Amino acid sequence: MKITIYWNFHGLNQYIDANRITHGHWNKGNHMKQEDQRLIIAQLPRWHTDKPVWIDYRYYCPNRKRDLDNVSGYFHKVFQDAMVSKGTIPNDNWRYIRGFSDEFLLDRSNPRVEIEVRVM
Repeated sequence: MKITIYWNFHGLNQYIDANRITHGHWNKGNHMKQEDQRLIIAQLPRWHTDKPVWIDYRYYCPNRKRDLDNVSGYFHKVFQDAMVSKGTIPNDNWRYIRGFSDEFLLDRSNPRVEIEVRVM
């Protein structure tokens, strides 16, 4: 299954900073993650497998300001949680996600993530 997610998504550092908020605002990071998941779920096709998958991520970033792990770390979490929420895979544990690969490119005018989910 090939998917393209059009979205200039948050990074891992933004998510960590949002979770550091004090004085009862602990849910800011969770709210950020849930909102980003909703954007991804809306772009996921109807598709389901009970078999393990391998995921290839190709990030087209608008610039080189973020570290590569800042780009991919947060997106892995949000995308895989979105696949579980949508019913694409039963769980995002070791049984259903066998691994993934990342590739990083620049596209200033059209940032996106192209994903290929391969059934093993």
